[in-house]
Amino acid sequence: MSETAVSRPAPQAKPPDAPARRRLRRRRLRPVGRRPKGTLLTQTARSIGALMLREISTTYGRSPGGYIWALLDPILGIGLLTLVFSQFFKTPALGTNFPLFYATGYLPFMLFNDIANKMALSLRYSMPFLSYPAVTFFDVLAARLLLNAGVHLVVFAIVLLSIVAIYDMPMVLDVARLAEALGLTILLAAGVGVLNCFLMSRFPVWERTWQIATRPLFMVSGIFFLYETMPPQARDVLWFNPLIHTTAMVRQGIYLTYDATFVSPLFVISLSLGMLVVGLFLLMRHYRGLMER
Repeated sequence: MSETAVSRPAPQAKPPDAPARRRLRRRRLRPVGRRPKGTLLTQTARSIGALMLREISTTYGRSPGGYIWALLDPILGIGLLTLVFSQFFKTPALGTNFPLFYATGYLPFMLFNDIANKMALSLRYSMPFLSYPAVTFFDVLAARLLLNAGVHLVVFAIVLLSIVAIYDMPMVLDVARLAEALGLTILLAAGVGVLNCFLMSRFPVWERTWQIATRPLFMVSGIFFLYETMPPQARDVLWFNPLIHTTAMVRQGIYLTYDATFVSPLFVISLSLGMLVVGLFLLMRHYRGLMER
């Protein structure tokens, strides 16, 4: 007598609870292919934050002196300028304190130079991460801009306050003018950095050319002289250097008696935004080709 298999009825699935039914209903009603609100912004913020943490660890965290060097570099530069020029002049071109005068020129220049150079090399530095769909070239540029601008602004405040405290100087600042000057310096650095990011990635020879062409910038950006003290022929040329304008604006915010009538914020803004827009357009148009090089 053969045994017959007895088929058992399949167990019925337990109906979902009320919260699960509501989530399922919302998921069905959501249009196909549309992301929830805030997803793109959140993803961009996370990518920028991760890239910033990575650069902090690689740039400043490899050695115990990495963080200290970010502060020592400008201090040593200002100290050297003070030591050299105080041997030849009794007072600086503005005010009576050599370290304060050179700090108001050297620190804005370092702010511009460091941001522009690091943004120019962003694609090369973060190439492994750009293979992920969640990371774009905009995230890389924004991360470098925000991190380095923040570091230099902190250094600027520490050095300036230290000079005031050490020399026991009364200090009244035009905070609005100082903030405008530093903001324009950062905007100018972003414009130069984004445009050079494309040019150096597309034409490798441009990196060396730019380094050679901009070496005189340290000498002609008003770090250790005033625009008004230069001969008329020199002023006609120097006016087209945007760093002359931003440096003078920084000094206007610190030396309230300094009236730099030649300064043109509109010129700096127009030049910076022009380079920024052109650089972003070229990167968007040729980004894929640059990644395949």
